[in-house]
Amino acid sequence: MEFHGNCKRVFQEEDLRQIFMLTVEVLQEFSRRENLNAQMSSVFQRYLSLANQVLSWNFLPPNLGRHYIAMFESSQNVLLKPTETWRETLLDSRVMELFFTVHRKIREDSDMAQDSLQCLAQLASLHGPIFPDEGSQVDYLAHFIEGLLNTINGIEIEDSEAVGLSSIISNLITVFPRNVLTAIPSELFSSFVNCLTHLTCSFGRSAALEEVLDKDDMVYMEAYDKLLESWLTLVQDDKHFHKGFFTQHAVQVFNSYIQCHLAAPDGTRNLTANGVASREEEEISELQEDDRDQFSDQLASVGMLGRIAADHCIPLLTSLLEERVTRLHGQLQRHQQQLLASPGSSSIDNKMLDDLYEDIHWLILVTGYLLADDTQGETPLIPPEIMEYSIKHSSEVDINTTLQILGSPGEKASSIPGYNRTDSVIRLLSAVLRVSEVESRAIRADLTHLLSPQMGKDIVWFLKRWAKTYLLVDEKLYDQISLPFSTAFGADTEGSQWIIGYLLQKVISNLSVWSSEQDLANDTVQLLVTLVERRERANLVIQCENWWNLAKQFASRSPPLNFLSSPVQRTLMKALVLGGFAHMDTETKQQYWTEVLQPLQQRFLRVINQENFQQLCQQEEVKQEITATLEALCGIAEATQIDNVAILFNFLMDFLTNCIGLMEVYKNTPETVNLIIEVFVEVAHKQICYLGESKAMNLYEACLTLLQVYSKNNLGRQRIDVTAEEEQYQDLLLIMELLTNLLSKEFIDFSDTDEVFRGHEPGQTANRSVSAADVVLYGVNLILPLMSQDLLKFPTLCNQYYKLITFICEIFPEKIPQLPEDLFKSLMYSLELGMTSMSSEVCQLCLEALTPLAEQCAKAQETDSPLFLATRHFLKLVFDMLVLQKHNTEMTTAAGEAFYTLVCLHQTEYSELVETLLSSQQDPVIYQRLADAFNKLTASSTPPTLDRKQKMAFLKSLEEFMANVGGLLCVK
Repeated sequence: MEFHGNCKRVFQEEDLRQIFMLTVEVLQEFSRRENLNAQMSSVFQRYLSLANQVLSWNFLPPNLGRHYIAMFESSQNVLLKPTETWRETLLDSRVMELFFTVHRKIREDSDMAQDSLQCLAQLASLHGPIFPDEGSQVDYLAHFIEGLLNTINGIEIEDSEAVGLSSIISNLITVFPRNVLTAIPSELFSSFVNCLTHLTCSFGRSAALEEVLDKDDMVYMEAYDKLLESWLTLVQDDKHFHKGFFTQHAVQVFNSYIQCHLAAPDGTRNLTANGVASREEEEISELQEDDRDQFSDQLASVGMLGRIAADHCIPLLTSLLEERVTRLHGQLQRHQQQLLASPGSSSIDNKMLDDLYEDIHWLILVTGYLLADDTQGETPLIPPEIMEYSIKHSSEVDINTTLQILGSPGEKASSIPGYNRTDSVIRLLSAVLRVSEVESRAIRADLTHLLSPQMGKDIVWFLKRWAKTYLLVDEKLYDQISLPFSTAFGADTEGSQWIIGYLLQKVISNLSVWSSEQDLANDTVQLLVTLVERRERANLVIQCENWWNLAKQFASRSPPLNFLSSPVQRTLMKALVLGGFAHMDTETKQQYWTEVLQPLQQRFLRVINQENFQQLCQQEEVKQEITATLEALCGIAEATQIDNVAILFNFLMDFLTNCIGLMEVYKNTPETVNLIIEVFVEVAHKQICYLGESKAMNLYEACLTLLQVYSKNNLGRQRIDVTAEEEQYQDLLLIMELLTNLLSKEFIDFSDTDEVFRGHEPGQTANRSVSAADVVLYGVNLILPLMSQDLLKFPTLCNQYYKLITFICEIFPEKIPQLPEDLFKSLMYSLELGMTSMSSEVCQLCLEALTPLAEQCAKAQETDSPLFLATRHFLKLVFDMLVLQKHNTEMTTAAGEAFYTLVCLHQTEYSELVETLLSSQQDPVIYQRLADAFNKLTASSTPPTLDRKQKMAFLKSLEEFMANVGGLLCVK
């Protein structure tokens, strides 16, 4: 017996248990045999596969009455949660032992091993009412861990076992409560953690080898990631494990990771393995994701392990980095002498340099993840383990020596007297600054061609991450602060002033030297944004003469800054605007804006106000000026904060009107049209939530005019080639983003009328009536005729389109019946298409859009309206989806809410659908099950009304209904 396909199968629970017991008996019989011939092996494999499928069943909740069933869905991620009726079967230790025995017998057969390991992984996830008490959980877990250790200790793991074993361990650690895990005998738990440590290090080495071999199937990498996640779960629990419990294990895993990523002799990265050396540089794809993104989860786990073993890991990283900086400096000096001795020589061997750069790359990445977290939208805090480590050793630290080492990046740390009495965290930062200084000196010595842009990226990435968390640390956020930290980079210290000057100089140098390296330039301007995005840091930045020089140079579009790519120029503009809101006296602030923003305005107006602009507009020089201005405007909008929105909005509004004029001029230049729309997108995205009524009106009107011009220029235009379709895809995506941003005003509004603009009003606007609804519905009217089915094949565009439609239906349901007939029909067709032919995500959005539309119909009580008729059609679609079709169970809630509202609206039609379905059933058992299920479904809300309490009761009944008949009529 086997089960195939994705369709849900419904079984009585006892049937399912009998099937499993039968497979256990057969597997026991086969496992006793010494040798299996080919036919017996085939039968054995089929029964093992069947056991795997039963253990991967999705067992439904036990409160579903006499029709209690188990439902199979083809999924590897269902945890095993059967009811107590399985207790005797699954808690029998002989069943668990059987699967370990089976695996030991067939482990060298990779296909069968997949099934046996999956069975064990499911048994490792056993939880729920099957356990009568905590003691039974402890016994089960102890037996399981004993079986696991007996199976894998002393053997060489097969490639095909790696992922399965890591899944078993991951399930044991994440599914069993921590108090159960700690209640097993301490020696057994200790053996388990030692085994986890050994496997993690072993899989890490094999994963590194997979990288070298560039394998397609990275089984060890997947297994390694799972084990590192398991470590995170363990080490972050300080309630059940005392501080230091995992320190030695963390040291081993950390050392192993570092070793795999360093060249010999300290590491194993470039050693040949199985006769294969590491890939040559030229073979590495340009499109390959950056290591810090590709391995971010690994690095985060290793960084956390490094923190809990900070006493070992921080000095280790420091010595490894310092030693490589010294070697790098020596190598570059030798190259320089060689070049001076024979200027035309091209015989320089870069192998040693490349190895050093790769070592430094990984050491900086690990250091970055160890010292700071990647916080999105939250206040970055110094990790408590790092703070405690620095405080613990502060009595051994000489502050003056620490400051000297920090402030002397050009000298070797060991050359400074008393260098061993330095704060270790600051010394580790200083080691990275020394890498930065070696790079800067090489640039000044005209050795840029020998440097690694990747190392340059790593340096500024690290400095940005570090500065966000440590620089001008807000002491109010901590119970206790390290004295070396507050002295070296706290507020009002020489250390913080020095380091801000140093970082700013680094930014300026990079933008001059590496302007053609877009990724490096981008990381560099992100560092600059970090320096000015907090007012306290910006106050120090603007005291540097370099900052003012940078601002003037950028404003005058002087080389080399004018060679920076558009995205980099945009971010640089954002940084310069943020810096302008630092604490300055009125006169200085006026001077700053005069030097930063006025030149932008003047140059732009000078270009577009030329009499012959129409003739000149396609000249490369003019287009570059227009593009640079539009990018700068996006950057200005991105710099918006609540305390600068008044100045920036008024400044940008002057440009928006001119941008609409440019839409006409550049209507046949898609990339410029795109960029113009993008300016509006950014202004709406960043500023709409702060605008009071009159300012919002100004923006709505500008957006409406923009859309009208775009519509005039594009409706009826033939798009015949693929490039044109791509261009339209970009246009429509941006327009939908704009409309979605305008809609967000309805539910994210920080404005206090126009209080924030007091003092910036040029004069009160006359009463006008353009609203977000007008602009958005006009935009939809524009988009719908252009949305071909071919364009909907672009997933991003499709998702954005349906998000927009759902937003509109939720926020302005009363506007939908008022739409012009053609537009209304297009909208309804879009919803039907989304429900029947698109992804489950899109289908869910459409279901969420139906509920407010049906509620609107119920309020209006117009039974002859087009919307009323449309909702009747949707009732049939949702009914079929829930009862007759396979669908993603995650959509059941959205479908249920829409279904309930539609049933309230069309009770007669619903009854007819039920009758038609029942009358088509020839099997009396199925007929009766369906009839009982439908009676129970609506019993709690007869007749159903739009009442929240009734709706919740209906949705609860629907869960039981789906459990009883879901999949019963599934169209095969």
